[in-house]
Amino acid sequence: MGVVLLGFALVGGPLAGCSSADETTATPGLAERGTVLTTVQPTRQDLSNKISLAGKVTINPIYGIVAPTDGELRFVDRTPSKVPASLPIWVASVWHDGFPRRVEIPQGSIFAGRLMDDRSDVAKGMPVVSAQHSGYGIVAEIDSAQAYRISSAVKQVRAQIKNGPGPFSCKALGTIAALPAGTIPEPAVTTTAPKPDSSAGVPQANPGSEGGSGSSGGSEPTGMRLVCVPPASVKLINGADVTLEVITDKASKVLVLPVEAVAGTQGKGKVDVVTGENHTRKTVDVVLGLSDGKVVEIKKGLKGDETVAIPGPNLPTAAAPADGGVTGG
Repeated sequence: MGVVLLGFALVGGPLAGCSSADETTATPGLAERGTVLTTVQPTRQDLSNKISLAGKVTINPIYGIVAPTDGELRFVDRTPSKVPASLPIWVASVWHDGFPRRVEIPQGSIFAGRLMDDRSDVAKGMPVVSAQHSGYGIVAEIDSAQAYRISSAVKQVRAQIKNGPGPFSCKALGTIAALPAGTIPEPAVTTTAPKPDSSAGVPQANPGSEGGSGSSGGSEPTGMRLVCVPPASVKLINGADVTLEVITDKASKVLVLPVEAVAGTQGKGKVDVVTGENHTRKTVDVVLGLSDGKVVEIKKGLKGDETVAIPGPNLPTAAAPADGGVTGG
């Protein structure tokens, strides 16, 4: 009996010592590489694409009016006026397939200049004339990155004057494209001999001009800008700083994901769909829509019941040239 016990002790001793020496403690808080820790499911919500711009209150701002269609631009002879239009003023037409489409200066503005030569071929959306709003307006300068986001699809503009009135709606005028200098041709000289007048030696006004002023000189060139007009009830001070919120598009009850879950921009993207108990990732192509900076619309590629990993997939980097980037001359 003692031998048996001794044998058990001899066997048991080395086993206990070996276990104590080889035991390792796992580091808490760390998961295996590639483990999905955060997931999200698509949801549906109303969405609008918003862009914030910095602007200023400006007196009599210049803005551009675009061609309504492709075609040939033909100007109408108009005498420059210093009085804002009480009704839209027809200043040109764009002829396409034998039909004219009018270009008009809106009510409350003055014709400022021609941006193209008469009989020029123009494309739809190209600035062809400049107009000058009469009174206060708000002008926000735009860089090229913002211009492509805004494009010509300005749905709504709201403004907040720094330490002043707001927010309030602001009506957008014209286009955001940069404008060349606008020109206004001299009025045609009449060939009819003037009647004798007792005030000899005093220049007579041209019958077709405003008070004999002739050409107004046209408009100065501008950079890319958004011009909007606030309600008449809003008190404005020239030069005051303004923040503009521009909504370029809206959508109702669309499928969205957090921007962190999506890789890609400009309509094409990728997401990682998580499946199975092992949380296997599968990268799926999706078509993107609107974004408010927090979520992005998923137009195609998902049904809405998937589980998606956060963060999204990494886009592949461009491969380095085989010769190390050195090209022969």
